[in-house]
Amino acid sequence: MTDPASERRRMTTVLMNEGVLKSPWLRAAVEAVSRERFLLPGVFLNEGRTWRPVTAADTDPDEWLKIVYSVDTLTTQLDGHLTADQTGEPVVGVPTSSSTDPATVVGMIETLDLARGHRVLEIGTGTGYSTALMCHYLGEDNVATVEVDAQVAARADAALEAVGFSTWTATGDGLLGHPCRAPYDRVIATCAVRRIPYAWIRQTRPGGVVLGTVGSWPWGTGLAKLTVAGDGTAEGAIIGRSSFMQARAQAVAPVAGDLSARTAYADSERHALVSPLVLEEWMPAFLSQLAVPGAQFVRATDGDGAPLRYLFDPERESFAEFLSDGESWTVRQGGPVALWDDVERSLIAWQDAGAPEIDSVRLRVTPASHQYWIDQVPSLRWERLIT
Repeated sequence: MTDPASERRRMTTVLMNEGVLKSPWLRAAVEAVSRERFLLPGVFLNEGRTWRPVTAADTDPDEWLKIVYSVDTLTTQLDGHLTADQTGEPVVGVPTSSSTDPATVVGMIETLDLARGHRVLEIGTGTGYSTALMCHYLGEDNVATVEVDAQVAARADAALEAVGFSTWTATGDGLLGHPCRAPYDRVIATCAVRRIPYAWIRQTRPGGVVLGTVGSWPWGTGLAKLTVAGDGTAEGAIIGRSSFMQARAQAVAPVAGDLSARTAYADSERHALVSPLVLEEWMPAFLSQLAVPGAQFVRATDGDGAPLRYLFDPERESFAEFLSDGESWTVRQGGPVALWDDVERSLIAWQDAGAPEIDSVRLRVTPASHQYWIDQVPSLRWERLIT
């Protein structure tokens, strides 16, 4: 029979070989914390168009441990309520909670540069596994964690108690932070946000670090690492690509319904200087979200199955529709904001600058705005006012 401790050691070796796991203290935590306890009652495995439920109770113990200690993200909830023990058949649904792949979890914790005595606020408890890793080193009194979903929070709290950590767990909107335990030395978010909530900055000590994923598209999001200054601002960089579920309070409702009605009245039509296909690439998608923060990129098909592509900003009632003749693209735009004009300017300037990667982007957060820029490229600068 497979030994859980040996599986933890195997996963530890994989993470070290990938160059993700570096700190001795974190290696000790990964080898000690039982991930299987945080995945009860079970998980959903992606089978393309459906999710197959797998529970610890109904799965061969060896197979269960192999799933638990894979280096994959494991979905633990669908549609805000469904867990693997509540269905015996593959189902269709949208993931709403998961145990993030261990490489991402460990990589983010390494990025925090934790030291003994640090107090940490975690936004998005999820299963509680990453909470336990930090508790193993810092102690349960130095870690506070907030989860918006009451059922998810209850399971995480039970798992943390089961492995010996009676830490500070709270159910609520993590975008508000957790002021009653502030100030913190580190804030880490395991969800994506459209912008870094100023509450996180306010609750962090000067010199402390805030780490979170910014962006609202399923791709094209970036991991921001900010250092808080004594004047109440925070500055840093987008240090790499990152992908997390959207914070529920900021989740965007997908554009649906009659798309032809949304695009019926165009104010302009012209040749597109940049192919909209670049929006399917990570860095152009990130830049597009900076240029038109409220827009969504929508892919659909017409009655003949031909692909359709759009940008929609429902709040500003604006759209860009892209039409291809096989060799070039035409863009139709309508509404008060010419979305593609704004995106195209940023993408052309980015290409002219040599197409720098996402880690070239800087970010400064003040009480009034988010300022993004790329050094030495004056045309690549965006300010998003907080209203």
